[in-house]
Amino acid sequence: MSGEGRVRDERGEKIGAFFDLDGTLLPKPSLEWRFIAYLVARDAITSGHALRWLLHAAKTICRNPRAATSANKSYLAGLRESLVSDWATAQHRNPLDFYPRGVERIRWHLAQQHAVFVVSGTLAPLARTIVKPISPQIEVIATELEVRDSRWTGRLTGEHMSGAAKRRAIQRAEAKCGLRLDLSYAYGNAMADRAMLQSVGRPFAVNPTLRLRHLAAKRNWPILDWAEARKSRAEATNRLAVKEAR
Repeated sequence: MSGEGRVRDERGEKIGAFFDLDGTLLPKPSLEWRFIAYLVARDAITSGHALRWLLHAAKTICRNPRAATSANKSYLAGLRESLVSDWATAQHRNPLDFYPRGVERIRWHLAQQHAVFVVSGTLAPLARTIVKPISPQIEVIATELEVRDSRWTGRLTGEHMSGAAKRRAIQRAEAKCGLRLDLSYAYGNAMADRAMLQSVGRPFAVNPTLRLRHLAAKRNWPILDWAEARKSRAEATNRLAVKEAR
C-alpha cells in the first residue's frame, strides 16, 4: 500500500476492509447502468420492461423516493439470470477501468490477511463477476435479486444495500468473522456510505462528493483522491506515448 493514510496494524487481530464499489473503486457510469446499456444494446429490455419499471416507481415514489429508483429492479422481471454470464464474457474484451489505487489498496489488505468485503448497492451478481478477477477472496455484500426458474422476478430478496443497510451488513460480518471493527477499514465516496464509514475505526473518504468531503473534514477522516491519481497516471502515459512517437 502507498504511504497515503497508512496505519499501523495490530498483529493477531481480525481486521476487515469494507469497500464501496461505484465511485469508490469504479468510475462512472455505475455498474448497474453499464449492465442496463448492455441489455438495451442486446434488445433484452423491451418497452414492456420499461413500463413495468415506471409503474412500480410511480407507486412507491411518494412514500419512498429513493426506493422508487435505486431499489426498483422491476425492469429485470422475466430476464434470464444467465445474462450476467453473457455480460461478463463481453467484459473480457473490454475490461472495466477500476481505479488502480483502489485495486492496490485491496491487494495490500489481502497481503495483510485482512478480510476484504465489497459492500455495494449494485446488483450482487454483477459485483461478484467483476471483483472475482481481482481476487476470489473478496466477499461481496450487495443487492440480491429474487430468482425463479432461472429468471429474475424484479424483486429483491433482502435490503437494497445502501445507507443503514451497509451498517447492518458490516455488523453481521463482524459477528460472523469475529472482526475488530474498531481496527477495521472502510472506503466510500458518498453520503450513502456514511453509516458504513462510521461503523469502523479507520474510515476513508474516497473521491468524495462535496457533502462527504465536508463531513470527512469535520470528522478528521482521511480523504483519498483515487480518481485524480488515475487521471494523472493516464496523462503521464499519454505524454510518454507522444514522446515515443516522435
